[in-house]
Amino acid sequence: MAIDPICKMDVEEGTTKFTSEYKGKKYYFCATGCKKEFDENPEKYV
Repeated sequence: MAIDPICKMDVEEGTTKFTSEYKGKKYYFCATGCKKEFDENPEKYV
């Protein structure tokens, strides 16, 4: 399990379609809205 860095929900790494990579680390999201918010300003959440 991973933690969505935006909303802090548990996310199943193997099944989610919403992922981003930033500075060599993969991040997992519960929904497209959280991924979009992260992608717009990743430094705010890492």
